[in-house]
Amino acid sequence: MIPDSQIEAWLREDVGHHDVTNQVPGETTGRLVAKEDGVVAGLDAARAVFEYLGVEVVDSASAGDRVDTGEAVLEVAGPARDVLRGERVAVNVAGHASGVATKTRRAVEAARTESDDVRVAATRKTTPGLRGVEKRAVVAGGGDTHRLDLSHMVMIKDNHVAEMGLESAVEHFRERASFATKVEVEVEDPADAPRAAEAGADIVLLDNMDPATTERAVGLLRETAADLGREVLAEASGGITVETVPDYAATGVDVVSMGSLTHSAPTLDLSFRTG
Repeated sequence: MIPDSQIEAWLREDVGHHDVTNQVPGETTGRLVAKEDGVVAGLDAARAVFEYLGVEVVDSASAGDRVDTGEAVLEVAGPARDVLRGERVAVNVAGHASGVATKTRRAVEAARTESDDVRVAATRKTTPGLRGVEKRAVVAGGGDTHRLDLSHMVMIKDNHVAEMGLESAVEHFRERASFATKVEVEVEDPADAPRAAEAGADIVLLDNMDPATTERAVGLLRETAADLGREVLAEASGGITVETVPDYAATGVDVVSMGSLTHSAPTLDLSFRTG
């Protein structure tokens, strides 16, 4: 759901207080068209923008659909002034989201060349105000959202460990978190992966390790988890690209997380045409 307040803010930013550019009489139709192949997302946001302006959405592709160059992904009809007022916001939001979905699909397909089980996840490296749009785009591309916000999981990062120590940090946050909240610990040395598991981590994030080091850390973690008699997930993160995803997927991790899915995805080129 895109709240009206969000749509109003987008339109206020683009339309301003004295829009004469779009003072066009009559009724018209419009099509949002892909100018390159990709995976579409963000169409729910584009739809919400047009519907807020009283423009009817006649037809729409579904999030996650592959589209070819020249294919219409959204069609609208209504007053020309309102169709034109919604055009740029709809193009920008859908184009950005579709870029995220397209990059995510590429990363997932790359991971599948080595593993059918590893998850490709996003991170909290999202654009302020657009996290919901971007996270839904990751899902449309076949990825995992990871944490939607800080309340979804306790992640003990390097700064927490520096301030409190690894074991003390896990104990501290375990006492404050709900029984239903998982605890993840970030480590940068393979030897710390077993320590994190022994301290009570549900997930261990292997940060900024190359694939060979990651594989060694996964082996140590699996041995410790077996001794503990419980499952501890392994996540690889830090500078992973679409090109290196297969190398990390082959290490045995359960999750490969990539901030670049949201913070560096190129926009999918879309164009809006009326008439």
